[in-house]
Amino acid sequence: MTDLHWPGLARPLSGDVTGRAWSDERLIDAARAGDADSIAALVSGAHPHVRRFAHTLCATPEDAEDAAQEALIVLYRKIGTLRASGALASWMFRIIRNECIRRARLMLRPHPAVHSSAAALSAEEEVFERLETARVAAAIAALPADQRKVLIMRDVQGLSGRTVAAALGLSVPAMKSRLHRARAAVHGLLTGGALHD
Repeated sequence: MTDLHWPGLARPLSGDVTGRAWSDERLIDAARAGDADSIAALVSGAHPHVRRFAHTLCATPEDAEDAAQEALIVLYRKIGTLRASGALASWMFRIIRNECIRRARLMLRPHPAVHSSAAALSAEEEVFERLETARVAAAIAALPADQRKVLIMRDVQGLSGRTVAAALGLSVPAMKSRLHRARAAVHGLLTGGALHD
């Protein structure tokens, strides 16, 4: 039996699910073959680990819960497409990471406003706007989790400084410091610099 190690977690994942560890290769192989009980045991055993990992990547707890659910749905629906049982952890990591990035991009997407027909963007302008949005989303996704959360809550969601500080259990000055570091890091990444902590 092998334990799976998820990137970003201090300990390997293991657990007893119906008498076997959820990461047991026999369980994964049976799930890949379509055994309903094995699929259910695998999804059930993976749930707490997927949730914990999503909370380390996503900007908000709500996004983390949604990303974890999406990852479990993909696991349930597509376990048969997994090529090797040892690749389960990296496969789930990619699903969660991609879902968190997708959700961050959605937050950055401008909300439709009432425009006159003269103010409509040309196709070229729309392409440039989408490319810039993707660059900003990637820069935000590259931030450390503590900086990413502050930046998204304050600058994307528009929450007040006190609200963000309270939600994250920080003092207002500590929140402002994190926000400044996050903004500087995003600016550095967008202007061709490197990410600094």
